[in-house]
Amino acid sequence: MGRTLGVEAWREGDGAALVVDVKKGFLRAASDYDDFSHLEKANKLSAVLPGGGWSVFWGDEGKTEPIFAWLVSESGRSMIPVTINRAGEVEFADSNDGLVSPDGGEDESVGE
Repeated sequence: MGRTLGVEAWREGDGAALVVDVKKGFLRAASDYDDFSHLEKANKLSAVLPGGGWSVFWGDEGKTEPIFAWLVSESGRSMIPVTINRAGEVEFADSNDGLVSPDGGEDESVGE
């Protein structure tokens, strides 16, 4: 598997994707690397919202966990719930089996 680098800018003249060359200390076209194969569109994070009383449901464990925060994608079309356990470990809860609204009802549509 090749390296993965984030696109930092687009070159004005030809629209080439520019990435940071950490060895040389400047931006260079991603396609200039010998092992360059392709670009992939990535969801960028644009906001973090408080959990708002929502919880995630884990069917295999039969339990719920409070959502600490929501990560919102740049497009606003995707929200990933984040939980935090008693040890202070943060987990992305995007593989949950359902969401529970603050009033206690399940709502499968939020965050999908």
